[in-house]
Amino acid sequence: MRPGERGTAAEQRANLRGVCEALRPLLAEDALVITHGNGPQVGNELLRHERGAAEVPPLPLYLAVAQTQAEIGALIESELEPVANGPVACLLTHVVVDEADPAFEEPSKPVGPFYDEARACELERDRGWKLVHDAGRGWRRVVPSPLPLEVVEIEAIRSLLRGGAIAVACGGGGIPVTRRDGRLAGVDAVIDKDRASSLLARELDADRLVILTEVPAVYRGFGSDHQEELRELDADGAEALLPQLAAGSMRPKVEASLEFARATGHETLITSPDSLAAAMRGEAGTRIRT
Repeated sequence: MRPGERGTAAEQRANLRGVCEALRPLLAEDALVITHGNGPQVGNELLRHERGAAEVPPLPLYLAVAQTQAEIGALIESELEPVANGPVACLLTHVVVDEADPAFEEPSKPVGPFYDEARACELERDRGWKLVHDAGRGWRRVVPSPLPLEVVEIEAIRSLLRGGAIAVACGGGGIPVTRRDGRLAGVDAVIDKDRASSLLARELDADRLVILTEVPAVYRGFGSDHQEELRELDADGAEALLPQLAAGSMRPKVEASLEFARATGHETLITSPDSLAAAMRGEAGTRIRT
């Protein structure tokens, strides 16, 4: 979704069409897995739950993640298959987290609609939610964002790749679950999509992790008069840069890149869809290596 859009299926599909065309430089790879975010879509889904609560019981957050995985995966399949000239398969993906993760003690990830103070108090009392005030917009629910530990469907993803399909997996960071008494139990949390993508890439022993974002590269001093595009970073340089990066924007991308590079010895490329072809030739983007 782009600024000013309502998020209709037609808008999302049109946006994806351009992105899928931009992925052509990656389609020649032996195996390709695509992940994606889902923030605006989950927000819309939770709003539907709230507005329809008098008629249909609202679903827990982890199922809203599952619903949007399917929604976005279906759109990616429809737009990528004509470009890829081969099968594309969306796999609903669960990702295991630790219930003892400190994130559960300090929820910080905002989700869903804004409420007035009276409704916020009701939700905190009746549902046990934590809501925080956002000046000028109202009160909003915050949920934990624990670290991803395990991709449950990793063998199924490997099977899809061996069969020649492009796999769409770990959408929105994956459906957050824990293991209880031999069963998967959903938890109300949001897993960072970049960290989940890095985990998936490490578990697959991927040759490269590519993170596409709105800007063509990582910048030092982004938004200032002296911003500097960084074409290459080693692990130490990337770590030193982290305090200068926005926590809700570029920092998790560089953190995820650093995890992948250090664990595998392979590179991460951060760039925009429009700059991907040039970045693959070494003419744009930011490469993070050990």
